[in-house]
Amino acid sequence: MNRPLIFISNDDGIEARGLEHLVRIAVQHGDVIVGAPDSPQSAKSSALTANAPLEVKSHPSIDGAQVYSITGTPVDCVKVSMHALLDRKPDLVLSGINHGSNAAVNNIYSGTMGATMEGCILGIPSIGFSLLDHSMKADFDPLTPFIDEIIGHVLAKGLPEGICLNVNFPTECTPKGMKVVRAAKGYWTEEYADYTTPHGKPFYWLTGKFHNEEPDNPDTDEYWLAREYGTIVPIRPDQTAADKIDAIKEIIS
Repeated sequence: MNRPLIFISNDDGIEARGLEHLVRIAVQHGDVIVGAPDSPQSAKSSALTANAPLEVKSHPSIDGAQVYSITGTPVDCVKVSMHALLDRKPDLVLSGINHGSNAAVNNIYSGTMGATMEGCILGIPSIGFSLLDHSMKADFDPLTPFIDEIIGHVLAKGLPEGICLNVNFPTECTPKGMKVVRAAKGYWTEEYADYTTPHGKPFYWLTGKFHNEEPDNPDTDEYWLAREYGTIVPIRPDQTAADKIDAIKEIIS
């Protein structure tokens, strides 16, 4: 009970190398319990499973961490673990390390950030980590000292109420440092490719390109990631536009 309790999930699934790498860092800071999807769950955002049972399976320990897979989404994993696997509230929730970017608008779709925001909603300091590399053979070693330091700082100092962190790292380099910034404004274009089955029926496959509306703005995550820096974006799960309440009253009245 003297060591911090750290809960870890992800959206790439229980077999992902990024998850294992994060666990091996986190066990240096506290007791770790992993509850991750039994299969890849990318782009599930904050989806829940409402009409199917959720099963939990035990896996071999990773450096002393207890490891479980769950048949559900990343948010399911957080919720089920809080209910069935943890005997006390964690001191920290971690998600990742995701294989691929969750910078800019991607954090909205991300299962990695879905799990992170679920921890935040529960009042637990929560951090999502991502590397801009989709390969399952991605090299996470250059990220280790940065992740180690971020975990240490958040365990020691906490986070502001209602705030979690979206942390992204550039690929194929050792980051030059870290920048605390906002998410870049942008959108996806050419999102689907058109195909036809051998029987002549059309179908569509998700693809697309991200269009950054402000590529030269140093206030944004995409700007610094392109320059080989890691980025930290504070995220607020409460999406209420409180500053626009009076404006909406005027429109409605």
